[in-house]
Amino acid sequence: MDQGRVVEAFRLEAGQLAQAMTGVSAAEWGLPTRCAPWKVSDLLAHVRVVIAWLPGMLAASAPAPTRAEVSAVEYYRPDDRFAPDTNAARIALAQDHAAEQRSGAALADDFNATWQEVDRLCRAEPEGRVVRTRHGDPMLLSEFLLTRVVEVAVHGLDLADALGREPWLTSEAADLVQGLLLGPDGAAALEKLGWGQLRFLRTATGREPITREEASDVSRLGIRWLTLG
Repeated sequence: MDQGRVVEAFRLEAGQLAQAMTGVSAAEWGLPTRCAPWKVSDLLAHVRVVIAWLPGMLAASAPAPTRAEVSAVEYYRPDDRFAPDTNAARIALAQDHAAEQRSGAALADDFNATWQEVDRLCRAEPEGRVVRTRHGDPMLLSEFLLTRVVEVAVHGLDLADALGREPWLTSEAADLVQGLLLGPDGAAALEKLGWGQLRFLRTATGREPITREEASDVSRLGIRWLTLG
């Protein structure tokens, strides 16, 4: 995965999310999302938390792994990181961070500052940089940052739906997430399914229901959904 392409997609998608959040009213911050029990404020706080791991990973005092062993696809393997206890801790961490902010506007400002710092740091890293995730996975920075693009893009859809807005998903982020889910032949698979890209991304990440017939088509095409929690 080209590191520059992932960094640019992250910049564009995070920037769109930050811009969308600047217009959220005080009442809207308390609206429910499909990611229960999170409200809009909690969900944005979650996205901020999961991208805020990166500065610490890049500045870790321990030597960086010498080689990557886990890809973005393998990162989503169904192990302890998606266990009930881990999910409960993830939920609480986001709620706590949202509660620490003085207001929704302060939360939006905090997210804006965080993604910009992550973007700046990642742009300064050489191609092929390897990092270790908090789960212990040695990954290329480009592969781990791709998982952050997934977080920003997919939860951006959740936030847009909660706020009753049209999705602001960028084509750069959508193409990367589609490639992660479908591989290099994704366009051909989508054509066979007869789905548009947005419909596919919503369905593949559990945001839209799938019929029994569609599930059969997905199985026949060998498409495997990732474990996204």
